Amino acid sequence: MTTKIKANFVQIKQRKIFAAEIHIANGKISKITPINEVCEHYVLAGFIDAHVHIESSMLMPSEFAKLAVKHGTVATVSDPHEIANVLGVKGIEHLIDNAKKVNFHFYFGVPSCVPATTFETAGAEINAADIRYLFEKHQLLYLAEMMNYPAVLAKVPEVMEKIAIAKELGKVIDGHAPALRGKQAKAYIAAGMSTDHECVTAAEAADKLKYGMKILIREGSAAKNFEALIPLLDEHYEQMMFCSDDKHPDNLVESHIDELVRRAVAKGIDVFKVLQVACINPITHYGLSVGQLQEGDSADCIVVNNLQEFKVLQTYIKGELVADQQKSLIPTVPIEIINQFDTNLKRPSEFVVDCPEDAKTMNCIEAIDGELITRTLVLPTKAQTHYIGKWVMADTKDDVLKLTVVNRYQPNIEPAVAFIKNFGLKSGAIASSVGHDSHNITAVGTSEEAICQAVNAIIEAKGGIAVVTPNETLLLPLPIAGIMSAQDGETVAAQYTALDQAAKKLGCQLKAPFMTLSFMALLVIPELKLSDKGLFDGKEFKFKALFN
Repeated sequence: MTTKIKANFVQIKQRKIFAAEIHIANGKISKITPINEVCEHYVLAGFIDAHVHIESSMLMPSEFAKLAVKHGTVATVSDPHEIANVLGVKGIEHLIDNAKKVNFHFYFGVPSCVPATTFETAGAEINAADIRYLFEKHQLLYLAEMMNYPAVLAKVPEVMEKIAIAKELGKVIDGHAPALRGKQAKAYIAAGMSTDHECVTAAEAADKLKYGMKILIREGSAAKNFEALIPLLDEHYEQMMFCSDDKHPDNLVESHIDELVRRAVAKGIDVFKVLQVACINPITHYGLSVGQLQEGDSADCIVVNNLQEFKVLQTYIKGELVADQQKSLIPTVPIEIINQFDTNLKRPSEFVVDCPEDAKTMNCIEAIDGELITRTLVLPTKAQTHYIGKWVMADTKDDVLKLTVVNRYQPNIEPAVAFIKNFGLKSGAIASSVGHDSHNITAVGTSEEAICQAVNAIIEAKGGIAVVTPNETLLLPLPIAGIMSAQDGETVAAQYTALDQAAKKLGCQLKAPFMTLSFMALLVIPELKLSDKGLFDGKEFKFKALFN
């Protein structure tokens, strides 16, 4: 069967646009014929998310694909790091098996840092032998983000062995080094790290570009670095890519890489440069088998209304029409549930914080909207109003709330409790078993009772996100590894939106409360975070006392 598309043909690398008839046969571009006609629409290579954790969408790959193709995404470079932290190799293979059931280009990497650190409890470990197995058994594409940059700089043998295996097998290695600059950045890159998606300032990105690193402009549900980094694209477009990193289902329903393309072009950046970043650079950097809309290529292309709005009218993958007029044509496939969740129900008394008699100050996490990084606040103790005797309470007036991380893998473990500013809740609590990177239960709330209620709702469901209001407890169950749903993407997005709105009605001012909450236990991102073992200084890379 032959498919023909008549449209204005966008040749990205050749920087040309002309009316053409694209012939698709047997899943490939068989012929491109210039025509002397006026065409209304444009055909171009499909968009690629150059770094994403599919699990953060709370969807299995098959359901992620159904939403992504509506926005013209034909491929993802996917790090299965999240499910690996819960279920190890078994979890990665579960994602791979599901991804094969739909027509979409999923390119999985091998997680390099599972667990992310030794300062938290994870459900599994990926060692050097596992890395070799995954590369050789499943032909995975690359070594995923090497978050343990201190170990790379210190040449820790276990970490260097993982890097050596990737190099031996000719695999690309992804980096992850927030705020790393100068000589240390140069040494980290020289060790083999080829990309970074953690830059939050143009100066940091420029520093890494100078040493030959590729920079990914990230715009996810929580971390939003597009505005800070987009000024670099005009000059450095050959060394840049777009990515989402973590995209919650409600945001994926609305847009994907297409949004970044629209915004970049709206800033007056040359459309060919923008499209090279969105469509071509991931292919050349990772060696993807995605088509570039050339004769003989896999027919992975999109039809858009114009080169300003980039409204996706049709998406083709391997010659098959997978989305048409904002309707996904990818079929629903059966999803198997696997999990690891073993902790007991908690009591409100377990979230009580006792202040030492001689404590003068308290270390508090300051969340930053739109960022994964946090700041450390040092608050005076006795001057605070949120004390009852020696018990430190949440203070809704000053927006200093209680934060907890609960070990989900072992019963009868005492929760870690600290304090956090900028969540803004005036009552109730929110909780989630999506907690990067080990996916323990993370909760923030205004009272021990509300926090306990939210945590227990998740424990009873063996995974999910929850909101406790004065009147009810709302829950989105996530039975797959405690981080993903078995339902279709539209349903999950609607349920998530309801919980997001409920959290905001409690007073939360954050754009993505649950996404921000999920990163409060991510120890490899400075400055101050909380693991299930205690408060952690991400700059010094060691535990920090709650009171001083």
